[in-house]
Amino acid sequence: MRWLVGWSSTATGPAPTGESRAVLPVGAQLLWGGPDPLWAVGDWRPDEVRVVQADPETRLAVFGICGATNDQLRVGLFAARGGALRHLTAWPGSYTAVAQVGRRITITGDLAGARPVFHTPWDGGTAYATAALPLADLVEAGLDVGHLAALLACPDTPEAIGSGTPYEGVRRVPPGHALVLRGGAREIASYEPTASLAVAAPQLAPDQAVDGVREALVEAVRARLASPRHAPDPDGLDGLDPGPVPGMGPAERRAARGGPAPGVGADLSGGSASGTLALLAAGLPGAPGSLGGHGERLLAVTFNDLATNGDRAHHEAELERARSIAANPRLHHVVVAAGEEALPYADLGTGPLTDEPGPSLTLAGRHRRRLLAGSADHFVGHGARQVLDAHPARLADLLLDRRRRHLLRPATALARADGPSAQSVLVPFTVYRAARRLARTPYGAGVADTARRLMERQFADEPVADGAVDASLAALFWCRPGPAARWLTGEALAEVSVRLGDAATRSPGSSRPGEHRARAALARQAADHRVLEQAAEVRNQRLHAPFLDNQVVLACRALPDTLRVQPGARAAVLRSVLSGAGVRDLPAGWGATSQPTHTAAVRAGLRGAVGTLVQLFDTPLLADAGLVEARVVRKALRAAAEGAPLPLDGLAELVSTELWLRRLLSRRGTCWTGTAAPRQRAVAGGVGPRPGAEPVLRRP
Repeated sequence: MRWLVGWSSTATGPAPTGESRAVLPVGAQLLWGGPDPLWAVGDWRPDEVRVVQADPETRLAVFGICGATNDQLRVGLFAARGGALRHLTAWPGSYTAVAQVGRRITITGDLAGARPVFHTPWDGGTAYATAALPLADLVEAGLDVGHLAALLACPDTPEAIGSGTPYEGVRRVPPGHALVLRGGAREIASYEPTASLAVAAPQLAPDQAVDGVREALVEAVRARLASPRHAPDPDGLDGLDPGPVPGMGPAERRAARGGPAPGVGADLSGGSASGTLALLAAGLPGAPGSLGGHGERLLAVTFNDLATNGDRAHHEAELERARSIAANPRLHHVVVAAGEEALPYADLGTGPLTDEPGPSLTLAGRHRRRLLAGSADHFVGHGARQVLDAHPARLADLLLDRRRRHLLRPATALARADGPSAQSVLVPFTVYRAARRLARTPYGAGVADTARRLMERQFADEPVADGAVDASLAALFWCRPGPAARWLTGEALAEVSVRLGDAATRSPGSSRPGEHRARAALARQAADHRVLEQAAEVRNQRLHAPFLDNQVVLACRALPDTLRVQPGARAAVLRSVLSGAGVRDLPAGWGATSQPTHTAAVRAGLRGAVGTLVQLFDTPLLADAGLVEARVVRKALRAAAEGAPLPLDGLAELVSTELWLRRLLSRRGTCWTGTAAPRQRAVAGGVGPRPGAEPVLRRP
């Protein structure tokens, strides 16, 4: 895991005072010192940490992939000196910028939330980092059980989660905001452009908006290709290639050692998002491919699940589309075949500790097998659905804009999505009524209704099947209980309902329900992508998700709602992106969803691992914290393994949170060293809680 950390103290001299004088992060690289120091911690590449300086008290550090030149960084630093924070977020790529102007320090997060910023009070000032666990170690924070309850009860509801983290006292900067520190005092400032309340912002024409998406995606991919190529260090793995092994080629031997191939690669699942990135990376001028073995060809990796028997026709169609796309002469195609050992929930006993819990922990082993066959720089299509597709709540936005006729096509497509039935003719009217109800519901009333539903345990109408109509109707609310809420205790639900009740009295960030829900869904996906990055991390490999970049998110937000809600809008936009880049021959069925194969794999993995999962919940830490009853969860796991129509996403959230808690409480060591370093690790303590401290796990 890589992170940056620093703090702003109240000291006025050249050196810090108090505890900060003798505390250092383990294995850190000091970028600048003084009373407000900054470190880079972890296996950062040399080109991923850049520092420009205008004078001894004015400097800018950029962490990650940034497409700006050094001259552009200096211009951004001068703009930030005058208070224009948005200039620090306008470059292509995915990065975190830290600007220091005198004693004022500005740390920018991103719009999606894939590169968050955390902060906590410490030593009379404020410490900040791009990971929450090091800050929890620094202040010896306890576990925030109320936050875990909110994550399980309402995972995609910002009103319930707020700016908290699983660690008490450690806060998160919201997406689209920056942390500004002055002499230890902190301020959260938004850098997003604000719309006028008097005059509505004009919407771009569909063609112009799609052109903007194409330019942003091309620049995002080009920023990665312009970075120096990196070949994995064989000495950092299990040794050099031992040479020919019967039945194993170079790729298999490398995967067995645990390292990626040199150069650039991409996922190629046959879907529209990963296929678009693979074709863009292979088609742009330059040398997108590896440093050796395949010339300038890009390494495209397809995962072939041999253990899933459900919906084989859909699975075979996906593979065939991937093979058709890989016929591009600048692509080298690798198919990674795996059986039951790569199903979800397999091999949960091993894995690194992530910064926060997330459902991706149940899939980490499956993804790591695919990534091991990838390259040192690997493109993934995560976030495309959230930034391009229309959240069902956007139908209410259309009604607010008096665009009723644009509801006809999406409502009719929903009626056909689940196949012909006697109720299909009523679906458009049902969807229209639900969208009209949402458009007429004030924000406070919608949030208060969810709080009431939690208190009354009203989950019977939550979708437990994969029907598109049920899922869309359930999404036509300001916020809704999550799939795991039905298994939480009454005390935990009461805690979350209080949070929602407090939020109901505040004004929302957006008065449009569709825009509000879409931003929340994007933040949820970005957080899960970050957990996956850490859980399935392959040494010397970087995952690149261009759809989560600031410029791509902004370009996709400019797409008109009338274009978004049309059936197949995501595939149509990406087809136009590829067409503008010179790629026009796409296989039949390109743009089809991969959800059926994913659901079948989850069910198969749950059946195979039900014994291990039930044993995991024999004495769960979640029950010790008062969040669940072990007997109820064990019963749900057995029922889901037998095919009962229960929400599989909710079970994945319960399992991943329990797994994360066990890894957290069993870890040893701390992120800090020095004479004044914390004497115990976060949450559990080195040898137990501090004298007089409250128990680590307690009821909310």
